[in-house]
Amino acid sequence: MTSVDIEGLLNRVEKPARYTGGEYNSVYKDKREVEVRFAFAFPDLYEIAMSHLGLRILYYLLNQRKDTWCERVFAPWTDMEKLMRENGIPLFALESRDAVSEFDFLGFTLQYEMGYSNVVNMLSLAGIPILANEREEGHPFVIGGGPCAYNAEPLADIFDFFVLGEGEEVLTPILDTYIEWKKRGGTRREYLERVALIEGVYVPSLYNVRYNEDGTIKSVLPVSDRFPERINKVIIKDLDKVFFPDRIIVPFTEIVHDRVMLEIFRGCTRGCRFCQAGMVYRPVREKSPEVLADQAERLIKNTGYEEVSLASLSTSDYTHLEPLVKQLIAAHGEKGVGLSLPSLRIDNFSLDLIREIQKVRKTGLTFAPEAGTQRLRDVINKGVTEEDLMTSVGAAFSAGYNNLKLYFMVGLPTETVEDIDGIADLAFKVVDRYYATDREKRGRGLKVTVSTSCFVPKPFTPFQWQPQDTIESFRDKQDRLKKRLKHRAITYNWHQPETSYLEAVFARGDRRLTRVLIRAWELGCRFDGWKEHFDFAKWQKAFADCGIDPDFYATRPRSYDEVLPWDHVNVGVSREFLKRENERAVKARATPYCREGCINCGITELFGGGICDAGYQNRVY
Repeated sequence: MTSVDIEGLLNRVEKPARYTGGEYNSVYKDKREVEVRFAFAFPDLYEIAMSHLGLRILYYLLNQRKDTWCERVFAPWTDMEKLMRENGIPLFALESRDAVSEFDFLGFTLQYEMGYSNVVNMLSLAGIPILANEREEGHPFVIGGGPCAYNAEPLADIFDFFVLGEGEEVLTPILDTYIEWKKRGGTRREYLERVALIEGVYVPSLYNVRYNEDGTIKSVLPVSDRFPERINKVIIKDLDKVFFPDRIIVPFTEIVHDRVMLEIFRGCTRGCRFCQAGMVYRPVREKSPEVLADQAERLIKNTGYEEVSLASLSTSDYTHLEPLVKQLIAAHGEKGVGLSLPSLRIDNFSLDLIREIQKVRKTGLTFAPEAGTQRLRDVINKGVTEEDLMTSVGAAFSAGYNNLKLYFMVGLPTETVEDIDGIADLAFKVVDRYYATDREKRGRGLKVTVSTSCFVPKPFTPFQWQPQDTIESFRDKQDRLKKRLKHRAITYNWHQPETSYLEAVFARGDRRLTRVLIRAWELGCRFDGWKEHFDFAKWQKAFADCGIDPDFYATRPRSYDEVLPWDHVNVGVSREFLKRENERAVKARATPYCREGCINCGITELFGGGICDAGYQNRVY
């Protein structure tokens, strides 16, 4: 295996640091002394990939093994891809610069459906057959994980297998099985059959899909009774004992989240009905403050970073947040190390906590009401009120903030014109609250950024049966807000409806979409999550060429008796619970969140752990 020579190309591309490797804390091994070469692939730019917490964890977890060398490979930007193809340079790993086609595993993390075309493009650049059934002995096993793997069907014919759940738990038996299989000299098929018996592993080629005449799915069944009919996700039950790195790679160039990220807990108790992460990452499991303080100490020492982000789906729900923040500020504040708290909720925003953080430096504040009226917030089970928002922004203004972001969604189920107008009304009420605050306390000027995304119905949510709005409807609602949100203090940002439409197609799609994906790539699609590269006309042509109607997946409502493409996957949240929540949504009936009592979502039957074992077992309905 010979390393590729890219030195002559680096002065001809934007940001050559994306491709050099050699960063502080990156791992180098003698490839002759390992049994497994694992390429961790992120189908997007270096700056995005290096900000991903999962990469930071699994990179060092795998490299703890003496028999394994895990390296990184990311999607090259279009300028680098052009030069690579012109010069016959295959896709290579950053550490060794060896071609990834020579590795044992090429493992993609699948965070966003709009990255799928980059997956195909990276396989092409690597010289690896795009379709799994065309790979031969000696080709790497192409595997996928991450939230999109919970409905892997649009990629089923491309990947050899998928990891469902948390990689720390399942990667070890996958590699152990591989080493044993490799020593025995087994066939590719034999390895896939063996790995399919590991909890949390889904091998699509070992499952047959049958369709009804109307195009819906009739059944998804294993080819043999040796394999499970439903594949369970896997989780780590004790986060205090799970591996977490004491160092991270420090890039040569700026990345999106250029800081230490401390994972304070996994899962979410809130039950927002649009949120896939809040469902598939259950149950909630917290780390103890003692463990977090120790991890922060080591990471700051080993990286030199001057900011620590406390990461989770809903940071302010961490039960020890205030004492943890005070402890970290006391330990590191004098060294200039600041804290950032993403995912703060409106209803438990703490002014005292923000004042603690401001002792080092002021960070931005973002609030997510999600909907413009209380009725619609009850539909989505957001669990916050207008009073919560006004109280929180008033506290922020009193603390000296004059730059806030407000996030909403348009196209939510049951949405009306009044709900859209409610977004503008809330924004103006925030502005009014600012100008009602004492001038000396609030400083000079005000900037309120209102951002709206387009609702995408996702698998394993109560809204998985709901249709998505049409592109035309999204545009009408955005145009209405553009006209209403005219104020010198307000900036309005919105998502491209066509992108969200395509996201819905692949989020709820089946195996027939694989050929659409490949056809779109052949037409030039890649970096579809980037506005300057997304070309909806090419996607429309791809669907037409393949004779597939994308509305069948995005804007068509699903019935409860329809077999969904992901029904053979078990994330622990029951279908009965999701159905019940969907019906409560239509009636605008909110559901209590988990810390107020068990809502019988089904997760305790499969896993338990976390708060499910912490005295919250009284059923509230």
